[in-house]
Amino acid sequence: MASEQLRAPGSKPGENMLWGGRFTGLSHCGLDPLMVSYNESIYYDRAFHTQDILGSIAWARANYKAGILTASEFSAIESGLKKVEGEWVAGTFKIIPGVDEDIHTANERRLGEIIGKEVGGKLHTGRSRNEQVATDMRLWLRDELRKIEVFLVDFLKVTAARAEQEIDLIMPGYTHLQRAQPIRWSHWMLSYGMAFASDLERLREVIARVNLSPLGAGALAGNCFGVNREAMAKELGFEGLLWNSMAAVSSRDFVLETMQWGTMLMTHLSRWSEDLIIYGTGEFSFVRLADAYSTGSSLMPQKKNSDSLELLRGKTGRAFGQMAGLTMTIKGLPSTYNKDLQESVEPMLDHVKTVSDSIRIATGVLSTLAVNPEKMRASLDPFMLATDLADYLVRKGVPFRETHHISGQCVAFSEKSKIPMDQMKLTDFQAIDSRFSQDILDCFSYETSVEFHSAAGGTAKKSVEDQIKVMKSILE
Repeated sequence: MASEQLRAPGSKPGENMLWGGRFTGLSHCGLDPLMVSYNESIYYDRAFHTQDILGSIAWARANYKAGILTASEFSAIESGLKKVEGEWVAGTFKIIPGVDEDIHTANERRLGEIIGKEVGGKLHTGRSRNEQVATDMRLWLRDELRKIEVFLVDFLKVTAARAEQEIDLIMPGYTHLQRAQPIRWSHWMLSYGMAFASDLERLREVIARVNLSPLGAGALAGNCFGVNREAMAKELGFEGLLWNSMAAVSSRDFVLETMQWGTMLMTHLSRWSEDLIIYGTGEFSFVRLADAYSTGSSLMPQKKNSDSLELLRGKTGRAFGQMAGLTMTIKGLPSTYNKDLQESVEPMLDHVKTVSDSIRIATGVLSTLAVNPEKMRASLDPFMLATDLADYLVRKGVPFRETHHISGQCVAFSEKSKIPMDQMKLTDFQAIDSRFSQDILDCFSYETSVEFHSAAGGTAKKSVEDQIKVMKSILE
């Protein structure tokens, strides 16, 4: 039978499964082979091999201290588990299809082969896979999120460094994709930098909630052998315990929150990418991607496509889909553990990789990006100083609602006469409103315009420098 081929030589149906005893009365055919493969998770949750080994050693130690294991038994289990981990690291661990349904089963099966089933079989005393998988996932996710934190800090350091170095570059700022007011290029970089800095703060909060231990929660009701949960949590580097055993084994909020966080970060990366894609077009030419982050066309030799940025934008949909999918998976589950929760593992693995890779790609893009100050300058338009005209009259005591109307008349005169506003004469302005004086002509300076926006958060040089300091303080 096909199902017989899925079992280890000499084994009975269900014998090597952690849940097998209840099902040994099945016919010799055992499980449907399709059900075997449909149920197993070993080919992706083997990513948790290190975490599963560490958790098992902590568990064995707790059982030894609780009097369940002797000193020699604990020593054998610890030594055996380290050998199993060595096989995973060396790439020599042999997965047995149909037997090693998940990383927990595989590790325990191999442990029994190394130290003997009599002692190896004591490892699982008082422990459920429900708590085991939750522990593995939290340990793995905590470690990966800490790596992502480092990557995000590096990205923000590049942003801050470029903002400092290129602070004197002025470019158009846009609303509705229409030129609005002149801004510093650094101000644009920091507009996203502050969003990513907020993402960093949120990530640190997520890590704290991920880093709580479910170990010792049992299948759902807790442990009946008096293991010291606090000691196990400390050994594994957890910051605290999950205080309700039912919630500890059934909650995947920590995965969902990670995906919600990742989706927000990717949304920011997508918008950042979109701006740079636009700024890199021939119509703008504000920036140019390095060859390392671009591709060409199979037909048109002149093309240089911003594929790195387009992929960042595209993978945002992937990240959102994983988050939305997991939400639908868990939204109607009864308490406590249900097999549906296995569907939280694969999307978590892929989501974390997608986010991690994306941040590093973005860092590479920004650190190698070339800017074209001349093109930025050439895209500035005197009409972008229309608000400065209104502000000029405000400083002379004219109500803003009135100055806005007057400035609009100046724009209309320029459009009708085809005379750029910065080339209009004093008499042209005074014909519109007599309160214009000779110094009105001083308004037509983009440097003066950006420096007028000196309140905290503005585009004046000092304001931008203050923003850089704030962002650096968040990185620390």
